[in-house]
Amino acid sequence: MKFSVSKEKLLAGLQTVQNVVSTRTTLPILSNVLLQAEGDQVRLTTTDLDVGVSGGITAQIERPGATTLPARRLATIVRELPAAEIQIEVDSKNVASIRCGQSFFKILGLPEEEFPPLPKFDDTRTFTIPQQLLRDALKKTSYAISTDETRYVLNGILFSFKENKLTLVATDGRRLALVDLEVEFPRSQEVDIIVPTKAVTELGRLLGDEGDVRLSVGENQVSFQINDTLLASKLIEGNYPNYRQVIPGDAKERITLERELFLNAVHRVSLLSSEKSNSVKLVFTKNNIEIAANTPDVGEARESLAVAYKGREFSIAFNPEFLQAPLRALTNDEIYLDLIDEMSPGVIKIQSPFLYVLMPMRIS
Repeated sequence: MKFSVSKEKLLAGLQTVQNVVSTRTTLPILSNVLLQAEGDQVRLTTTDLDVGVSGGITAQIERPGATTLPARRLATIVRELPAAEIQIEVDSKNVASIRCGQSFFKILGLPEEEFPPLPKFDDTRTFTIPQQLLRDALKKTSYAISTDETRYVLNGILFSFKENKLTLVATDGRRLALVDLEVEFPRSQEVDIIVPTKAVTELGRLLGDEGDVRLSVGENQVSFQINDTLLASKLIEGNYPNYRQVIPGDAKERITLERELFLNAVHRVSLLSSEKSNSVKLVFTKNNIEIAANTPDVGEARESLAVAYKGREFSIAFNPEFLQAPLRALTNDEIYLDLIDEMSPGVIKIQSPFLYVLMPMRIS
């Protein structure tokens, strides 16, 4: 195999696929990137057996062929090379010679036959979604994914395709983020799948502003085709809990807030909440919210915000990090905070189909 390619293209191609490579693998082949040179394209593929990414770059190919080379080492070498044409030649023993300007490197690879292939998606349900819509929806939900490995089904995002709608849901039991997207598909294609965190993270990286993503659902596998890049992942098996039942009924109070103003105030006050008493208290009085944190042995902080509020006086406490997470992910100037009472979950909403349910904390 022999080809030449510009440094920018090769580095961009390696950066697209290298995040999947596991640093703690017992199989040496999983530390490698598969390079397949054919026609006018070099295809780069990596996998950790759960998630795989494959992308193509244009190159001048003198001799087609395939090999696998250590992914992170190759990326490090390419990053340090001068900005010029790189020539890579691989012999029959999978030894790669890399030349660029006055630099020369030789690295040892492994045969392509050892590389586990990505799953095939033949008999599948297929959906087409604008990239920007999906990227935005993942940003609005992914922070609520559970990191508790004992609740395995919550270690990902639910993609629920029902009634010409894709609902994305993430929850860790103490908060829940949900977004609805309009997607057209026949009734026979309706399906619920749970996409694991690692695939969600990679997907967020790959999605752009233009064009569509083609999503294919196979037998406990999913793939996302984004332009010339393919992301394939195993699905989380199991039933996602009934998220509808944790969404509270009609609110008694709705407070309209300036998102950034509220976020900054909560952030400042939370500087004096501690690991142990990790809460900020919202105290509602006429046309005012007081945000307060009081931590024994540390001190206290409070800040007032003028708001249009005519309801009864009451207070509710939330985990400050959980309260800030959706505010950071949203871009709207205004948000609504819907409340029932001190002990019921609070709900953050915006003009578009999004909601965030947050369990309150007990105020001693």
